[in-house]
Amino acid sequence: MPFAKIEVRRSRPEHEIQALIEAVYQAQRIALKVPENDRQIRYIEHKKEHFAVPPDKTENYTYVEILFFPGRTLEAKRQLYKEIVRRFGEIGIEANDVFIVLNEPPLDNWGIRGGQPASEVDLGFNLNV
Repeated sequence: MPFAKIEVRRSRPEHEIQALIEAVYQAQRIALKVPENDRQIRYIEHKKEHFAVPPDKTENYTYVEILFFPGRTLEAKRQLYKEIVRRFGEIGIEANDVFIVLNEPPLDNWGIRGGQPASEVDLGFNLNV
């Protein structure tokens, strides 16, 4: 049950926004093996003056942050990075303009299904991919 944020600094048409969301979702399905319909992705558009970026980046700079349960292998994370970058490239965002950060709080730090620690719940899917 990853939670993803896509943050950008320029306006995009609705079809591109949906394509970015879908790109992150499909990358998670492939690399992290998340269950179908496990789609919790936010798209956040900032004013240019509210989102400073490194000087070697363009107006297409796109920051992706994904919060998810720990357990995925380095290989799964590599695949996730590659899938996101490839799919964003199909939308017109160069690889150099994509920055991805993964956060993996311990299962004890997730209150799910009525406030139970995720470490005490049968999640129904494998985290060790």
